[in-house]
Amino acid sequence: KKLYRPSPNERTASTHSEQCLDSRLLGRGGGALGKTAGGALIGALIVDLDGTLIDPSERVSARVKDAVGKLARRIPVSIATGRESRQTIEYANQIGLTSPQICDGGARIVNPSSAEILWFSPLDPANAERVVRYLHRNGVALMATYPAGSVKSMAEVNGWDMVRVSALDMTEETANAVVAELSGYGDMQVVKVYLPYNDLWAVDFTRVGVDKGAAAGQLMSMMGTRIEDTVAAGDSYNDLPLLGVCGLRIVMGNAPDELKALADYIAPTAEEDGLAQAIEEFILPWLEPGAGNSSN
Repeated sequence: KKLYRPSPNERTASTHSEQCLDSRLLGRGGGALGKTAGGALIGALIVDLDGTLIDPSERVSARVKDAVGKLARRIPVSIATGRESRQTIEYANQIGLTSPQICDGGARIVNPSSAEILWFSPLDPANAERVVRYLHRNGVALMATYPAGSVKSMAEVNGWDMVRVSALDMTEETANAVVAELSGYGDMQVVKVYLPYNDLWAVDFTRVGVDKGAAAGQLMSMMGTRIEDTVAAGDSYNDLPLLGVCGLRIVMGNAPDELKALADYIAPTAEEDGLAQAIEEFILPWLEPGAGNSSN
């Protein structure tokens, strides 16, 4: 088991944040909004990619890049996405994130500097084959990831030791049909996901119990941080497990009502640089030494 060791700057920021949390802003249950559900400091941010960190054009805006970069110099920041590791690492490197990153819908944790796999939980091979053959037979676009690479068609398949399979670019009606057909096979989790970059839908298939929330718990254990002291940010149904386990919850303005009901802070949309606003107004102020010493 590998242990992630926070940088000196990250450790210093944690000490600062413990000093500054107060009860001027009220969140769920009347608690301190700047304070996590665990009643302690803000130890990390885990952020969804599509529709949260990046907008529908798949770009990180200058304002978001600046805000996330500033935060990452204070506490660990990790992406949690259904995308494959290569794309996850590209975005992490673009922003300058050095903490481990979550990809493949929570089935893999990678080091963005070396691309080393720090942890993964693959699909059962029988389920991987069942899903890929069904999608191929019904003409549904797919992506399947292996520990070392990915394929996008049946012709490219080289064994069934897959980490994750995704059905891609479907209408919501087709996505619902895929979910109905392939749910209930045991030891396999099936999650429908909205794709903001093309206004279509995907369905992700991972081992049962593998999702962004479970991976966040694994990551925080590796980093020596309590999951209750972590902030999550997301916008879609596959972010529900992540939002459910983290101590504070940022939800984007275009998210479904089920997510907004969990939110401590509802940010504007990704097109409006909502994540940057959430960091600037909700997270960074609580990391300043003595920020909570004044009273209203």
